[in-house]
Amino acid sequence: MFKIINIVGARPNFMKMAPIIEALTQHSAFIQHLLVHTGQHYDEKMSKSFFKDLGMPVPDINLEVGSGSHAEQTAKIMVEFEKVCLSENPDLVLVVGDVNSTMACTITAKKLGIKVAHVEAGLRSRDMSMPEEINRLCTDVLCDYLFTTDCFANGNLKAEGIAEEKIYFVGNVMIDTLLKHKKMASELTLTQALGLKAKEYAVLTMHRPGNVDDRGVLKGILDALKEISERLPIIFPIHPRTKKMIEKFGFQHYFNETGDVEGVWLTEPLGYLEFLHLNMNACLVLTDSGGLQEETTVLGVPCITMRPNTERPITCEVGTNVMVGNDKDIILKEAFKVLDGHAIKGNLVMH
Repeated sequence: MFKIINIVGARPNFMKMAPIIEALTQHSAFIQHLLVHTGQHYDEKMSKSFFKDLGMPVPDINLEVGSGSHAEQTAKIMVEFEKVCLSENPDLVLVVGDVNSTMACTITAKKLGIKVAHVEAGLRSRDMSMPEEINRLCTDVLCDYLFTTDCFANGNLKAEGIAEEKIYFVGNVMIDTLLKHKKMASELTLTQALGLKAKEYAVLTMHRPGNVDDRGVLKGILDALKEISERLPIIFPIHPRTKKMIEKFGFQHYFNETGDVEGVWLTEPLGYLEFLHLNMNACLVLTDSGGLQEETTVLGVPCITMRPNTERPITCEVGTNVMVGNDKDIILKEAFKVLDGHAIKGNLVMH
């Protein structure tokens, strides 16, 4: 029996792991697999919601490492995951994405002589100020099997000297999840419940330190959003980090109270199906996320990414994504292009 330990650490990992677990389960006669949740990001209510929405099993092991600095969190994961590896003795550890759990479990397994596979390998932003970029580089150089999503990722790995026989172009498992759940999400009535009309609102996600930790930068972005919200409501499922900084800087006045759809409207974080439902019916998505750039490309929804770079350049080349950084004037210029009917259409729309 071949034994695999699958690693998840944060919500973006769940969407990538769900179809992998489903596929592995179909080969249970000769593959045994365990799901380990490091607990890097853990909200009991939201995790339960995501696991239920995605049809994922409850994790076999939860390391419950919690939050902390990057070094502290990484160290905790390594200490606890080493115990799991020694007790379970897997043949392979499979990691996804680019969070601290991805890198920490890779290093731990390799030091114990266990082979590691990385799903979503080869993505590069070339921005070393992003912790995720460091995680990606460290993970990929150590892994035995590198599963890529596009030709850019293949090229990055080859340019870095990764042996070609280790690289496997497999496509995008996160999009497998999206396509599987698209119909289910479309049948929700969330937009009606919120008093929204399809294609007459925007969705916002924002959490990166470069956007929310500096008072002046955050104010400029919020000024732009306020101006955009005079044309249509913006729904903002707020990230805990962003909420904390908004309160610290006294920027609560930029947002309307829950129940008033006008302006920028804060909601609690949403489950997978609810968030997919909102995005697929939006006329515009503003984000500093990574995966959402790909999801909007497949949905054919215009995406404005408030970052200076992306590890997913294919979304700009064949998709609906535009990079704007965090400059107020550029955000407004590109947002108004969309609202005036001049959005990039992309050529990778899948129905």
